[in-house]
Amino acid sequence: MDTFDLDEFLPYRLSVLAQRMSREFESRYRNRFGIRVPEWRIVAHLSQSGPVSVRELVKRVDLHKSRVSRAAQRLEAAGYVSKTTDSRDRRLVELQLTAKGMAMMEELAPLANRYQQELLERIGNNSDAVDQAIKSLQGEP
Repeated sequence: MDTFDLDEFLPYRLSVLAQRMSREFESRYRNRFGIRVPEWRIVAHLSQSGPVSVRELVKRVDLHKSRVSRAAQRLEAAGYVSKTTDSRDRRLVELQLTAKGMAMMEELAPLANRYQQELLERIGNNSDAVDQAIKSLQGEP
């Protein structure tokens, strides 16, 4: 049997790293806005895209439909997003940021940019290589 070292397995390492970075960033906005990683992903995406269906969000934010639905309910209850149900197909729900959600994103964007800069500083001179490696793993040129 081949030896296997989980601690050296790249998918595992990347997954653990992504979770750690998400939690680290979450600690910077959670108390202020009362949102967590799933809500952040939805708000950030909506700020870039405008109104989007829950179905499309599931694809783009890489979360299970039930997590997106629960996060959307929490965001709606907090007044950050509004939901619109398709009149022809009541299963289709579209989300968009409210004025309150846009105001929150106005505060979150600089936090995200600062966190991004901190990560790049941690990486140091290797940031271009890391960026290229990520793009390569995502199948981008």
